[in-house]
Amino acid sequence: MALKKYIIERDIPKVGAMNAGELSGAAATSNDALCKIGAADIQWVESYVADDKTFCVYLARDEDAIRKHAELSGFPATKITEIRTMIDPSTAK
Repeated sequence: MALKKYIIERDIPKVGAMNAGELSGAAATSNDALCKIGAADIQWVESYVADDKTFCVYLARDEDAIRKHAELSGFPATKITEIRTMIDPSTAK
């Protein structure tokens, strides 16, 4: 089964004020949860950190895999949105 792409919005107060060590620890916690679920079901692509939330791009079997990651990591999955397609400036002809 092919993995689908999702954006996960996570409400995490003051995440934008975390220092490099704290962000590294958060990434390690996320990686540990991902290992428990397995790469066949979920993969972390990247995250964007704002003041009080993160926007994370994941590849996942389904939303349940993302919810399981949120449960294991302790990072909330406030909103999960499946990406249908992607466009960028080169999409224009």
